[in-house]
Amino acid sequence: MAERSTAAVDVADNSGDQPLTAKAEQSTADGVAKNPERDTDSDEAQGSGGIEGPGQKTAPPELHSGHKLARRYRLEECVTRLDGFSSWRAVDEKLRRAVGVHILPADHARARSVLAAARSSALLGDPRFVQVLDAVEENDLVYVVHEWLPDATELTALLAAGPLEPHDAYQMVSQVASAMAAAHREGLAHLRLNPNAVLRTSSGQWRIRGLAVNAALRGIHSETPQRADTEAIGALLYATLTQRWPYENDAYGLSGLPKDVGLIAPDQVRAGVHRGLSELTMRALVNDGATASRHEAACTTPEELVKAIGEMPRIRPPEPSFTAPPEYQRTTYQQGTYGRPSPRPGVTQPIAPPPPPLQSRTGKALKWAVSALLIAALGLGSWQLADALMDQGGKSDDTRKTQPTDDGDKGKGKSAPTPIKIRNGQEYVAKGDAQRPADVPNTYDGNASTYWRTRSFREGPTIAPYKPGVGIVYDLGSAQQISTASIGLRYPGDHTTIELYAADSLTPASLDSMTRIGKVTTTGTIATVKPTKSVKTQYVLVWLTAVPQSGYDSTLYSDAGYKQAISEVKFTG
Repeated sequence: MAERSTAAVDVADNSGDQPLTAKAEQSTADGVAKNPERDTDSDEAQGSGGIEGPGQKTAPPELHSGHKLARRYRLEECVTRLDGFSSWRAVDEKLRRAVGVHILPADHARARSVLAAARSSALLGDPRFVQVLDAVEENDLVYVVHEWLPDATELTALLAAGPLEPHDAYQMVSQVASAMAAAHREGLAHLRLNPNAVLRTSSGQWRIRGLAVNAALRGIHSETPQRADTEAIGALLYATLTQRWPYENDAYGLSGLPKDVGLIAPDQVRAGVHRGLSELTMRALVNDGATASRHEAACTTPEELVKAIGEMPRIRPPEPSFTAPPEYQRTTYQQGTYGRPSPRPGVTQPIAPPPPPLQSRTGKALKWAVSALLIAALGLGSWQLADALMDQGGKSDDTRKTQPTDDGDKGKGKSAPTPIKIRNGQEYVAKGDAQRPADVPNTYDGNASTYWRTRSFREGPTIAPYKPGVGIVYDLGSAQQISTASIGLRYPGDHTTIELYAADSLTPASLDSMTRIGKVTTTGTIATVKPTKSVKTQYVLVWLTAVPQSGYDSTLYSDAGYKQAISEVKFTG
């Protein structure tokens, strides 16, 4: 079983090119089900200043639905076939999930740059970007495999229904700008950041597809990649606020601005636009000096744009609106007229007042009867109470004699289990790479919604022989006698196996140097381990040797595979 890693591709390239810093272009079919990307937009419509390099028009490979790559990726549907390359929706038959694939002939003029871009993007490993899963050259083909997001919607489709709410637009520009700032810090650019390349997932997160790879597929480069990406983010924000494209040409289903009038601020194009977002848009869209003088200094890099967003007051989501319920209407049955003839229209029926309660002869008799019963009940209760007090006084001597015996019996009971506080924790690596060492404190912070998780493995449930296991060593502060260990798990299924070891430090030398004191296998989300050996120890290793299979987890950004996550670990003594 091999451990899965979305960035485990070799970054070295035979061509010796430097990491891609400014090659990003319109991606095709990067994983939105039922909404494939349209590759009809032009550089002029984008306004990013991209320059298309000379490219040899190599004929695309003759592929068809059902064709398999590496005996693993089965091609399902060709979404785009353009300029010597093709893009497909495919199925990873090993992990049973949908993926996207870009395919070029190995002798294509841009094949080497596509491989270099894909490998550089994969090494970034930022979950805010659609991840590159594989980049391979074999059988005269170069292909790049990436995530397919069936629950995501393109910004293009969202804008077809109208402009976004200010809070949604604020979230979009905040997340996209911070993601691009992180990419540029690693030397990666996009250059084709448009409404087709920005996706919103069902959980409300914004993700960017085609980082670096889109450029290599179309041979686009720029002398000022940071400025180009910053202006592209400004164009996205302009579109979300106005449902218009901030250039003269129509693009992405949006109408362009009127010709020969220049760049107009969003709050002048559409009424009700948030003033702060409008000014932020103009700061990003410098557009050769077209920015109005009343605005602050232009933002020329994603990092500067992130700083400008941070200086803005936070835009809160709109308050939920509640519809007032209809006024309560009394029915004729509730008004006591059920079964009577309905009044004629236009005639008001007088309502006779009800008679005073219990004023008739029968009512008076009923009152006297109830009063007599209450008096009798009160007297009977007083007599029983007095009799009970007298019996208790007569037995007081016997009670004093038997009391010491009762106390002696109670002293023989067992004491309640005592919680043991975890003082520290550290991930233990017996072989290979660590899992998530920075997330270890999440397992004893008292918050069940935070996790430490393993990576996703391709085969399972047993992790061995490629790894003997994964786990965490906990420091209990002093030597403790452990009676129970309770481990909260995120993924149920067949099956999770956990072992407990008594260790000599936070960094034990090997598994052989520790003593196994307990083991449990479960298919649920709580694992309770009761030690079979009575050992006092300050350090305890919680060791996972088998994990269940689970699908993609958008909350923890965890790929499908055999995996597990721990929420809270508790020890009692």
